[in-house]
Amino acid sequence: MIQVTKLNGKSFYLNALYIETIESFPDTTITLTNGHKYVVSESEILIRERILDFYQSIQFFGHKQEGHGDG
Repeated sequence: MIQVTKLNGKSFYLNALYIETIESFPDTTITLTNGHKYVVSESEILIRERILDFYQSIQFFGHKQEGHGDG
């Protein structure tokens, strides 16, 4: 879940797994896979960072490998 803020200042949590698109019109609009839309005060970049943090926290991308060279 990621925390986002409505334009009226009230924050809520959104399940990032259901986000289909994020657009700016210029307000940031998040569209879920079920078609529901949310207009939020955060920027697209901040929402993207929160989504990536969420995915990492649930190990959605697996473990980060460091130094994975040929030898």
